[in-house]
Order: sequence, then C-alpha cells, then structure tokens
Amino acid sequence: MSEGKRRWRGAFLEVVTERVSLPNGREIDLDLVRHPGASAVVPFVSEDEVVLIRQYRFATGGTLWEVPAGKLDPGESPEECAGRELAEETGLRAGRLEPLGPMWASPGFTDEKIHLWAAFDLTPVPQQLEADEVIELERMPFERALDLVWSGELTDAKSQLALLKAAQLLRNG
Repeated sequence: MSEGKRRWRGAFLEVVTERVSLPNGREIDLDLVRHPGASAVVPFVSEDEVVLIRQYRFATGGTLWEVPAGKLDPGESPEECAGRELAEETGLRAGRLEPLGPMWASPGFTDEKIHLWAAFDLTPVPQQLEADEVIELERMPFERALDLVWSGELTDAKSQLALLKAAQLLRNG
C-alpha cells in the first residue's frame, strides 16, 4: 500500500487519498482515514456484574451506553491501552485482562482496528478523565448489559461486540 496523498491531518487522525490496485485488476483512488487503533474493555466486577459507561458523544448528538475504550498511544500495546483506558475512565484497575479478539471499526473508509478485552479482578484507582470525556458509570448485572444490546438501547458497535464476545468467553469458561 502506498503512502497516499495527505488531504488533512488532525491530532491523531489523517485523511489520505491512495491509488490502489484491486484484486480484480482495477486501479482506483480511495479516500482513507488513518487511525492508530484502539482497545475496548468489558469490566467484570464479578462473574455476573459489569460496569458500563454513559458517555456524551457530540457526533451522535447525545449520550451512548459503552464499554470503556480509547485509542492506542504511540508505542503502546493493545493490552496496555485497555488497562490504561479502564483505569482512566472507570477508576478500576484490572488484575487480569482476557483478549476477546480484534474488530475493524468501519473498513470501508478507515484502518481503525479495535482490540476487545474482558477485565477481571478489579481494584479501585483514581479516575482520570480527559477534558473531552463526560462519563457516568453504571454497575449492573451482566444480563442487563446484554439486554441493552438486544433491545437496541446500547447502539455502539464496539461495545455490542465486546459484550457478546465476553458472554461467549464466560460460557466457554
């Protein structure tokens, strides 16, 4: 893949246009949003209780149910990112992180890969919200969190998938 022509660069995102050869032999120009990647984590207070966040998201015009998540810092592993974001957003440190696998956020236009995790053996630490984070914590039964997915109240894709994969992890022991 070529470097492409930079169209715009922000604090951590970059928009480029790249000339690409498709598997069918066609060459086209594609606009891509380059992203450093991210981690998202389902915090288990116990085997049947989790912490979700309600976070204000300007792009959606309101507040969303989510699992804690955030972008990878330069040189940071997805596991380190998951632990850091969990602590910053919830004030909880994971004694153990279990990988749930990666996902592509929206592969039609961005290379953002989000690494999903489940966190266990939580201990309290100081919460350290960033300036743009408006977050409320809610501890709830894991089944209620899954009900929020099935009812359509929890609409954030990374959070939906993380919760469903966490349910599979618990089921498979």
